Amino acid sequence: MEFAMKTPSSTRRTFIGGLLGSASFWLYSNHEVWADALAAGQAGPYTPRYFNEAEWRFLNAACERIFPTDGHGPGARSLGAPEFIDRQMDTPYGHGALWYMSGPFQNAPANLGYQLSLPPREIYRQGIAAADAYVRDHHDGRGFADLDAADQTTVLKALEQGDIALGSVPGHTFFEQLRQNTLEGVFSDPLHGGNKGLAGWTLLGFPGARADFMDWVNQDGAPYPFGPVSISGETA
Repeated sequence: MEFAMKTPSSTRRTFIGGLLGSASFWLYSNHEVWADALAAGQAGPYTPRYFNEAEWRFLNAACERIFPTDGHGPGARSLGAPEFIDRQMDTPYGHGALWYMSGPFQNAPANLGYQLSLPPREIYRQGIAAADAYVRDHHDGRGFADLDAADQTTVLKALEQGDIALGSVPGHTFFEQLRQNTLEGVFSDPLHGGNKGLAGWTLLGFPGARADFMDWVNQDGAPYPFGPVSISGETA
């Protein structure tokens, strides 16, 4: 099947590729069907269920720096990435139930798999607390969410490079957890809490969950003219 989708903006970072192959697209665990989850998500302003107020401020600020608003589209905060991440914390993924979590735990290459004893929800809880404490120690008592965008970016780069020690959570591991989940929230089906208004898919030119593309199978190079549609039937 070959067809050309609308060309997305080339200004977004190529780290979109890091989203592929993720295992954290799971339904909100407190809802039995997708319709219930969708209705709950649209009922009003979102209130985090796992993260406390300080963690929520950190998460919103960090997600926005990883995928910022620019002239081509909304950033992670507007797209609901923090909400997506919060929802994941009460799923099997958030509890580490999808991974092998028994010892021994060793400092090993990435190709040998996850090597920490902490599930994602604890990586966030401990990582955010340690990162915010580090920032306060180095920025006159201000937390990460209180820094300007440039300083926030500097902190995130230091985490990415492993230059900040976060106790039992390696700085690079915490950053990669945050980066991966942020991008998942930006580009997941809106059913999961992110990709508000399907704006993430619109940016990519991704058609979403359309039933078939038979009319476009043999139209090599032809632009695909329809906007994205979600599992629930929502359109952009």
